[in-house]
Amino acid sequence: MRTRNIRSGEAKYGWLFVSPAILVIGLFLVVPIALALYVSFSNWNGLGSPLGNSSLVGTTNYEKVLIDDGLSKSDFGTSIRNNGYYVLLVVPLQTALALFLAVQVNRRVLRGRGIFRTAFYFPSVTSSIAITSIFLFLFTASGAVNSILQWFGINGPNWFKDPSGVIHNLLATAGVTSAPPALAAQGPLGISWWEWLSGPSVAMVTLIVLAVFTTSGTFMLLFLAALQNIGAEIDEAALMDGAGPWRKFSSVTLPMLKPTLFTVLTLGLIGTWQLFDQVSLTGGGSPGKTLLTPAYLAYDVSFEGLKWGQGAAISFILFVIIVSLTLLQRLILRDRDVGKRAEKLVRRAEARLHADAEKAVAR
Repeated sequence: MRTRNIRSGEAKYGWLFVSPAILVIGLFLVVPIALALYVSFSNWNGLGSPLGNSSLVGTTNYEKVLIDDGLSKSDFGTSIRNNGYYVLLVVPLQTALALFLAVQVNRRVLRGRGIFRTAFYFPSVTSSIAITSIFLFLFTASGAVNSILQWFGINGPNWFKDPSGVIHNLLATAGVTSAPPALAAQGPLGISWWEWLSGPSVAMVTLIVLAVFTTSGTFMLLFLAALQNIGAEIDEAALMDGAGPWRKFSSVTLPMLKPTLFTVLTLGLIGTWQLFDQVSLTGGGSPGKTLLTPAYLAYDVSFEGLKWGQGAAISFILFVIIVSLTLLQRLILRDRDVGKRAEKLVRRAEARLHADAEKAVAR
């Protein structure tokens, strides 16, 4: 007598259950990306359907942004410089601050930990438009920040109106106010080496402070969850092995946080390269295009300049930058048997406890 296999229709029904999700993802994610890729190789002006009201122009849009000398290339280079300094400062600062806050609110001796966790996380759930508006008020020429600086005899700048670079300002204090001949030559993407080395503008510094203030709370929760998943036996084993607080943190806790650290750095990297709403609210790249970013430039070129092909090309170049940096970061932070290291530490502590017990019995 033949018996029917109870798993005979499993694959068919499995595809049936996941087909709605596949349909939604394909319709609202895959198709738009494919259409945007087509637009990046076309001369579509945003009017009508891109499939019927445009023609393919090859790599012309990418050449205007990356190769051909002109305003498009210099604006893209300026946006990459601005965003690059933003990423280099925001990602390490927000990660370090988030880890510090997570360690502090994870301490058992701290009273009112729930209040501190809520207070640190609250800026992350507040509207970015609202917080940016508050920062615009705080950092005006007569704002609260400059008022506090005046108590110490410091005349603060008009922060969001100052396009000067921080590194250039520091060099000016040493008497260097113009580009040396070696740095005056044109560098990558249509701007000189002197402009590449300007550092973030004073206006960009305020956005850096804003980003660190608003994002550290979210990443604090990720680190806090990872810290609470570290078993108490590992901490006890480290203490039994004679490790002090700093040694335990650097040699045991931090290596075990590497997967979470990779997640935080990846999310921070993606978020900082997508800087848009703060730039839009503060004047669309002003002052002097020192707040211009690739994300805002793609929007401005597409919606204001009606050069949708060029805007799409900028977006895909930005996509390649993000993916490349993420893969590089993954290579640097690849897992190196952190779990085996913790198990080895626990075995050493157990062996020491067993030896101490044998000595006590012998006495």
